[in-house]
Amino acid sequence: MISEPELVGGVGFDAPEVLTEAPPPRPPRARRPWLWALGGAVLASAVWGGGLYAYQQRQDPGPDLGGYRDAADFCRTLKLKALEGVLGKAGQDGDGASIKDPALFQAGCSITFGPPDKGYSASITYTLHKKADPGPEFAPKTDQGGAAQPVGGLGEQAFFDQSGNDGAQLVVLDGQAEFELGIWAQYNYDSTKGEATQSTRQIDLSGIDVPMTQDLLALMAALKK
Repeated sequence: MISEPELVGGVGFDAPEVLTEAPPPRPPRARRPWLWALGGAVLASAVWGGGLYAYQQRQDPGPDLGGYRDAADFCRTLKLKALEGVLGKAGQDGDGASIKDPALFQAGCSITFGPPDKGYSASITYTLHKKADPGPEFAPKTDQGGAAQPVGGLGEQAFFDQSGNDGAQLVVLDGQAEFELGIWAQYNYDSTKGEATQSTRQIDLSGIDVPMTQDLLALMAALKK
């Protein structure tokens, strides 16, 4: 009988490989240094830009307002004593349009002088430009008709215009602050005649620019307190 040969001194076989479904791990990916550098540059730029903006905000507080302030109590600040001496006792008629904004403040008042049925009416407006420079536009918009006369010693620029005894107007620019003071005769409408009739007592307004100037100087000083 032939028997199986004895495996003596024979060559041994390696253990069989075990197959698995999971693939072998990939080698780590190399980082791209230029991407990291770009991200750092963008971040640094953003930080620098934000810092520059904050620095500019601190360094640029806006134009010098020359001490002028927002005046919520504007109408109560008015003391038109010089005009009262010419036109009669002043009485507040009402508040005008007002604007309160980071770039602009404006307040106005209407005033009457003398008896209600025969007095003069007046209006005054105060505008504080807190961002833009009003200087280049002041003279062109003020003297459109070419009749206004410059007034010295009142702010940086001032113009006065008068229409006989019917009324007068004085406008002033002092730095960022602008003032407009106007007075006019009151008229009533006569329905029977179909025309307006002057109800104001006759007052000679020659030289009215002097008390108007005095009152505006007093107001300008009060608005800086």
